[in-house]
Parts: sequence; structure tokens; C-alpha cells
Amino acid sequence: MERYAGFKYFAVASPAPFVAHVEINRPTKLNAFKEAMWLELRQVFEKLSVDPDVRAVVLSGAGDRAFTAGLDVQEASQNGLLAPEAGVDGARKAAKLRRHIAEFQECISSVEKCEKPVIAVLHGISIGLAIDISCCADVRIASKETRFAVKEVDIGLAADIGTLARLPKVVGSFSWVKEVCLTARDFSAAEALQVGFVSQVHESKTAALDAGLKMASFIASKSPVAVQGTKEVLNHSRDHSVDDNLRYVGIWNAAALQTTDVPAALMSGMQKRKPTFEKL
Repeated sequence: MERYAGFKYFAVASPAPFVAHVEINRPTKLNAFKEAMWLELRQVFEKLSVDPDVRAVVLSGAGDRAFTAGLDVQEASQNGLLAPEAGVDGARKAAKLRRHIAEFQECISSVEKCEKPVIAVLHGISIGLAIDISCCADVRIASKETRFAVKEVDIGLAADIGTLARLPKVVGSFSWVKEVCLTARDFSAAEALQVGFVSQVHESKTAALDAGLKMASFIASKSPVAVQGTKEVLNHSRDHSVDDNLRYVGIWNAAALQTTDVPAALMSGMQKRKPTFEKL
């Protein structure tokens, strides 16, 4: 995908029609994030969100060792968010930090705000920001050796980029969420599957990635009007009451039902053929 070739820390390919594969591409540093990376992440996903040639996205980490080891703490302590500033007024430092954190949050949230379904394929070390990012994905798949952790309390802070907001809504057990967030302990892919954090576990990264790409291709074969509408309404449902969501989907479908995708899908079913849908 030549139009995505300019990114330094993310490799974007199209392994199947209407499918984008995004790789976090800093394997020599365990794909740990520095500021330039989360800014690029937002650019990539904002571009994918409106790309008519993309209907589903797979997000993975380059290399064999890590999806991401989270924040590059050394980089942040020397040049970024955690760097000391002597003689700066506390209130002014707080205002600067608040703006910085808000921008960081927006960059990670771009994965969730992407109009296209995002499938996160996790492997190896998947800690800290890996949880923030994967909570923003629509589907999570892991290889069996994946090691997860909500690591922030071990570096002296409360997670502030989305895990504490989203993980309780992703996983049914609030007790389990509090346990892993308060202790920063590791948990395995098997445990992640048991509590519902991931929906599939595979023998290897290769097998997990193959499963993610297969799922993305299947989703991409569906009506983009229906798929993108379903993601939008499900995300709205998570954050609103049943009555609010019913009202919202009614307004949404008042427009969306006018699509030609509905008769195309119905006719293809009756004629037992695979439907094709125009770009959106």
C-alpha cells in the first residue's frame, strides 16, 4: 500500500482485498512506544478510517518477541513525558502534562474510533500500552505464549491511556480487572481467554495472525454499510442505555437502510451467489 509507505514505525500492507495489515514496527526495542510512534499511530488509523479500499484492519507487532512492551520508559524519562523540569511552577507543569496525556489518549483512541473493524493479534510480551491499544480493538486474538500485564503501578502511576476506562467494559469480572490492575501481575493467554479478554488463542504467532487475517477477509466480504454501522452502534451501546441505543440505531438506520447493499445482499442470498458491494 504505497500511500502508507511514509510511516517510520508502522508497516501497512494489504494481504487480501479490502484488508489492511498494520504492524507496529520497532522490533529491536520490543515495539515499545515513544512519542513519535503514538502520533504516527493516530495518523495511520485516521487514514485507514476513511480509506474506501479498506474494510477491515489487522493490527500486530513485528518480530517474534513482543506485540509491544508498552511505553519506552527510558525515552520518556529522558526526552518526553517523564523528563524532569527543574524550577517549573507546579500548576503550569500540571497543565502541560494534562495536555500531553490528552493527546496521548486521543492517539490510542484512534484505533477505537476507526470506522473499520480492528482485529488485534497479540503475541509475546503484551504489557502496558498493549492492553490500552488492544482494548480499543474490536476483536482480540492471541498466541498461546502471550504474556499480558497491566504494568503501570510497577512504574509508579495509575494507567491513564485507556485501560482503566475500557478493560472493565471488555471483561465481565470487575474483581479480576481490579486484581490485575492493582498487582500488575502477569496473566497468560489461557487466562485471558477464560475471562473473555481475548476470543481466540492459537499455537503460534503465525497461526494467530493467519486467523486474524482470515477473519478480516470474511468481514471485508460483507456490506461495508452494514459492518461499519454495526461497529458504531455496538460502541454506542456500550456507553449508553438501552433506550438511548434503540433511538440511536433507529436514526442511524433511517439513513443506512436506504443503501443498495440491502437488496444486493437479499438477492445474492436468494440466488445462492456471493454478493459484491460498492466502496464506501
